Amino acid sequence: MVANPLNSQEFDVEVKVAEWRAHLVRHAALNEHDIDELESHLRDQMDALQEQGLRDDEAFLIAAKRVGDLDEVTREYAEVHSGRLWQNLVFGDVGASFFGRELVTVLLLAVCAAIAIKLPALFGLHFESEGADWFYARNITLFSLPFLALYFVVQRQLGTKGLLFVGGTVALAALLINSYPNFASTTTMTLAMIHLPIAIWFMVGITYSGDWWRSHAKRMDFVRFSGEFLIYYVLIAIGGGVLTAFTLGMFNFIGIDIEWQVQNWIIPCGAMGAVVVAGWLVEAKQGAIENMAPVLARVFTPLFTLMLSVFLVTMLATGRGFDMQREVLIGLDLMLVVVLGLVLYAVSSRDPNKPVSLFDKLQLLLVVAALLVDVLALIAIAGRIFEMGFTANRVAALGENLVLLVSLSGYAWHYWSFIRGNAGFTRLERWQTNYIPVYVIWALVVVIAFPLIF
Repeated sequence: MVANPLNSQEFDVEVKVAEWRAHLVRHAALNEHDIDELESHLRDQMDALQEQGLRDDEAFLIAAKRVGDLDEVTREYAEVHSGRLWQNLVFGDVGASFFGRELVTVLLLAVCAAIAIKLPALFGLHFESEGADWFYARNITLFSLPFLALYFVVQRQLGTKGLLFVGGTVALAALLINSYPNFASTTTMTLAMIHLPIAIWFMVGITYSGDWWRSHAKRMDFVRFSGEFLIYYVLIAIGGGVLTAFTLGMFNFIGIDIEWQVQNWIIPCGAMGAVVVAGWLVEAKQGAIENMAPVLARVFTPLFTLMLSVFLVTMLATGRGFDMQREVLIGLDLMLVVVLGLVLYAVSSRDPNKPVSLFDKLQLLLVVAALLVDVLALIAIAGRIFEMGFTANRVAALGENLVLLVSLSGYAWHYWSFIRGNAGFTRLERWQTNYIPVYVIWALVVVIAFPLIF
């Protein structure tokens, strides 16, 4: 293929073909031979177009379009080679060999996570020991997520720098969270335990990116990964629950009670190991099957929009305000976080090149409804603080709702600009990824500063 010298400096054909090929490699329904065949078709199309006088960039774009949509191509290959697809789903890139390097790494790290949750028992701190509930609640994140981060250190080849980063972050977090007094009545400890997983999950995100969080595209990928991870973990948990129930029942049939072993070994060890396995499944199977998170986002977005709209109308019609009790604050913030998660994942899974759709307008309506609920909640929280003074719970609720207020306001503005045609969808994506560190910073404030202040 002869490149056009007039535009060879502006458009590197080989780089673009390599990027196109790399995207195909991620799809488990295709093997190396399939990709070679598709690339051959692509280059034949480009040659023919260049002979007609088209520039390199024009020839590449048209040829890529003629070869077909990548997702559609992989679906067609999956139908033709369904046996190979399922083999890849089970064995990944290691072919028929079950003991591939990546799978062995995953299993070792999952076993390490399972062992980690039982290590305190060697020092006499069993699940049923006095004060053990507070200890395990504090450290539950540190028994699992660091091993998922280590998987990405190996997968992304981050080397010693990655190991030191994960080890240093976990050591600092463990020292910090375990240095606070063990008072069952302290609310700051509860707040710290709730917010610590956010900071540790950000550590996982940095290792997941492979470039230390520099790339906007990698940050967006981690958003998608987070949604898929949650779904896979829940599915594993449901399957594990069913398996555990059958196990208890089978042993009961022969008169053996293994409930203690299940509660103290199978459930905690399985829950920790499943974190690594779920992360590996998302990473290994992306593109092989239809992602579930975007589908769920589209199903629940209209339902949440309807619920919030009816709630706001009812609240305004009856003149009822929020009852700012602790449980109400927690429930309200959880609801807003779920809404934010729906919006966040809908943005991350949307093709930025597609025109405005009805779903985009529905997303804007959901954001505006959540924003109004957040404003009403902030007014109620501020009134509560003015009447009764500052407490850790009220300040945490105030701060979290302010963080959500800024986030939702940004979403509303950028969605409105996109729908009106004043800005592209890329600005909305960048707002999303650039705001992620704000959540982490607030979580660190709650974990580090609140126990010292309150």
